[in-house]
Amino acid sequence: MTTTPPQRTPVKAVLASWLGTVIEFYDFFIYGLASSLIFARLFFPSFDPLVGTLISLSTFGVGYVARPLGAIVFGHFGDRLGRKSMLVVTLTMMGASTFAIGLLPTYATVGVLAPVLLVTLRIVQGLSLGGEYGGAVLMTVEHTPERRRGLVGSLLNTGAGVGTLTSNLAFLAVLQLPEEALLSWGWRIPFLISAVLVVVGVAARVTLAESPAFVAVQDSGEVRRLPILDVLRSDWQRVILVALGTVGAGVVVTMTTVFSLAYGREALGLTNSAMLGVLLPAVVATLVFPPLFGPIADRIGVRTVFLAGAAGMVVLPFAWFALLDTRQYGLMLLGFVLLFLPYSANYAMFPAYFSQVFPPALRYSGMSLGFTIGTIAGNAFAPAIATSILGRTGSWVGIAWYMAGMAAVSFIAAVLMPIRDTAGEPAQPTTALGTATA
Repeated sequence: MTTTPPQRTPVKAVLASWLGTVIEFYDFFIYGLASSLIFARLFFPSFDPLVGTLISLSTFGVGYVARPLGAIVFGHFGDRLGRKSMLVVTLTMMGASTFAIGLLPTYATVGVLAPVLLVTLRIVQGLSLGGEYGGAVLMTVEHTPERRRGLVGSLLNTGAGVGTLTSNLAFLAVLQLPEEALLSWGWRIPFLISAVLVVVGVAARVTLAESPAFVAVQDSGEVRRLPILDVLRSDWQRVILVALGTVGAGVVVTMTTVFSLAYGREALGLTNSAMLGVLLPAVVATLVFPPLFGPIADRIGVRTVFLAGAAGMVVLPFAWFALLDTRQYGLMLLGFVLLFLPYSANYAMFPAYFSQVFPPALRYSGMSLGFTIGTIAGNAFAPAIATSILGRTGSWVGIAWYMAGMAAVSFIAAVLMPIRDTAGEPAQPTTALGTATA
């Protein structure tokens, strides 16, 4: 009997999806950092500094509002034409819009047209990410044996941490420039270098094989004509539960990576560089922790790990703020790391857990729509809400209760969420992820 060589498509799918996720989150959070640190002065200079920051952070949320439309469009075509082609399109869109932001004229040059163009490009970013994450998850999970999906999904989700860390490093570098140089041209550099990253990511995805689960749907003639309508008719409750399941982690990651910079500046009197000096080492935890929880989930179940992470996020926002208020570097760093521990456990389970909720023929549409709706409720306006609470109360306590409440919502949604048995779905394991196909 002739044995074919071990197939490398699953490993390549993981790497291509991971790389694309890194780039997408780099691009998306570059905007978040800029909106927190400098966009108020460049695009909204006619407002009071605090009000300008609030408006700038609100434009950060606009990208999240656009994501459900991206989920509908790319989910539809992803369930009809395949996961691969949609991933190439979404990554190209994100890169082009991010690069264009780096070329924008400011308010001082073209007046109100500048913020209009900024918001328009932010919407394009949101459309892109609305279709990106669900497709990247499915290309990874559907290429992987069921018994390894916790591990592989957790590895994929480190891409978000790498993208966040890289975006922070890029901004930390340009913040070292003199203020005049930073505001005239330095802020553009992190946006412009995205073009190089996108070329590498697209090249990796173009050569990728299609998802085995989608190929099976095609072969069986189960491709739906309007998958998004089928999802809304038959599985709308699951869409809502997925959306609610994401909000806890969404609030935590946005508060820590975006709002914390404004909080450090406005409430603690620390410089942006000082806060980034605490945040950057802490973000490394989001790279280290998720792969530790993946193997545990493959043994005891992804739901169990997901719930444990959500429970931790109910409690630890209070410790995070208390440690931040010490203004002592070591204790502030400890606060970030403690909060990132349950966040990582929870977020690492998104791919394996949410991919079990919908059947393969509707999975791209259902998962993407649920996830992106959740990001509006969780990520989108969390910095603006927190800034408003801080402005009204002068205290972090109300913000911590807000974070805890969102985590509790995710816990309850996970308890109620029905899941499907995916063990029998086709996959192409390799020597790296399972037994090679013979």
